[in-house]
Amino acid sequence: MKAIQPETIKLMLTKARDKICSARIMLENGRFDDSVSRSYYAVFHAISAALYSKELSYSTHSQVIGAFNREFVKNGIFPRSFTKMIKRMFNERQTGDYDFDSWIDEQTARESLKNAESIITEIERYLFKETL
Repeated sequence: MKAIQPETIKLMLTKARDKICSARIMLENGRFDDSVSRSYYAVFHAISAALYSKELSYSTHSQVIGAFNREFVKNGIFPRSFTKMIKRMFNERQTGDYDFDSWIDEQTARESLKNAESIITEIERYLFKETL
C-alpha cells in the first residue's frame, strides 16, 4: 500500500458523515430498514478509515469488522461496547436489506443511528489526534 494519505482519510470520514445524514433522513421519513442500512455503512466507512490509518485494507465486511476489533478494540483504543454495536448494526442491515419477511422498527433504527454517531465521533477524535 502507498503511504497513508490524510486526504483519503478525510474523504472516508466525509462519506461516513454523508451516510449518517441519509440515515437520519430515512428515519424521519419512516424508512427504518433503509435507516439502519445507512447507519451501518456510516460506521463501515469510519472503521475502514481507522484501518487505513494503519495501512490496512480488507475486501469483505467481516474482515473489516474483525480487523477493527483486533487493531483497535482489543488494544483498548476503543471500548468493547463498539464490537457489540457494530455486530448488531451489521445484522440489522442484513435484515433491513435482505429479509423479506422481517422489518426494522423505529426504536431499532433510532438506536442504530445513535450508536453510529457515537462510534463515528470517537473514530474522528482518534484519527484527527493521531493522523490528521
